[in-house]
Amino acid sequence: MQSNERDLALLWDMREAVREIVEFMQGAEFVHFSSNKMLRYAVERQLIVLGEAAKKISEEFRQDHPEVSWRGLVGQRNVLAHEYGEILIERIWLVATEKIPVLLPLLENLIPLPSETTT
Repeated sequence: MQSNERDLALLWDMREAVREIVEFMQGAEFVHFSSNKMLRYAVERQLIVLGEAAKKISEEFRQDHPEVSWRGLVGQRNVLAHEYGEILIERIWLVATEKIPVLLPLLENLIPLPSETTT
């Protein structure tokens, strides 16, 4: 798989993880989020998927698209994957409700429409 194709596949994975988080969080209030382990774990899992895919994006692509916080995404993944005692519900809430919705249109703009990939 060429680097460009690999980056596109990873971007697709990232977009899908972000869409899942947005769907999971739709209508959720903090009190519900903080008391619902299943919801929190689902969001955390998708944040890990998001960060893992971001980590594998080529350096060239990252440099061409500084509008995405690549380091932040990977850093969040590392905290979730390795620092279990350090995970703050409030931080996950803020990421899921403030940063993720802003990230979705950025990712969608980076993924070409099907007609753009056939030329």
